[in-house]
Amino acid sequence: MPVNFDEKLLLSQRIDPDFDEPLLNQILRIAIYDEYHAFESYTQVINKFGAVTPFVNIIEAEKQHYTALLMLAEKYQVEPPVNDWAERLEIPNSLIECNEVGVAAEIDNIAMYDHLLMHTQQADIQDVLFHLQAASYNNHLPAFRKAVAKASQTDTQTTYANAHSATSSPMDQPTGSATDDLSGKMEEYKALIQSMMSGNIDQAELAKLLSSTNVSLIAGLLMGGFGTMLFTNMSNGSNDASSTNTTAPETETTE
Repeated sequence: MPVNFDEKLLLSQRIDPDFDEPLLNQILRIAIYDEYHAFESYTQVINKFGAVTPFVNIIEAEKQHYTALLMLAEKYQVEPPVNDWAERLEIPNSLIECNEVGVAAEIDNIAMYDHLLMHTQQADIQDVLFHLQAASYNNHLPAFRKAVAKASQTDTQTTYANAHSATSSPMDQPTGSATDDLSGKMEEYKALIQSMMSGNIDQAELAKLLSSTNVSLIAGLLMGGFGTMLFTNMSNGSNDASSTNTTAPETETTE
């Protein structure tokens, strides 16, 4: 397969004013090569895992993206880069990792278009770059972020279920009055959560709950959000105690 003469430039996704190639050519070749990357990446994910969302929904858009850029390359007589991504890619072994890679790729794509647009003078090229960037920002990136969040939530639920199953036996399952007792403990648990969220951690109440609640329930809770919240609140309480004399307000940052 032919090798791209400007491979380093294409991979950098950045214009080089000192490179022996007109800026317009660099802009179109960089953009086309990146859209090739997205298309080939998402194609290989589908080949590996099947017609999974959001890849199956986004892949056609990626094809339209590089097609629009190829039309501009033809108009301005710019030789498009060689699409060698099929040989360069290594697809992760889990869908959540693939979605995380998708998030990173779309963020890079948006940043790339920001950079290319700063060097673009032609109105028709600007228009296409703006549209492609908007598609990544408004559609592709949110779709991958949603998929990552959904997968993370599913993993958390599975972890709780596995922890409960691993630490329980038929003898542990609540029946009759045991069910009523567990319900009462859950009420105590919810009250404790509310207390912790307000920053008031009653160590005695915590110890009482841990000593009297079904062991498998506690194991599951500590593997999930409860353990994280407990650790965070205890750490915050320790930090608050060591920084009583600090009066300067934090500076709020907005992304």
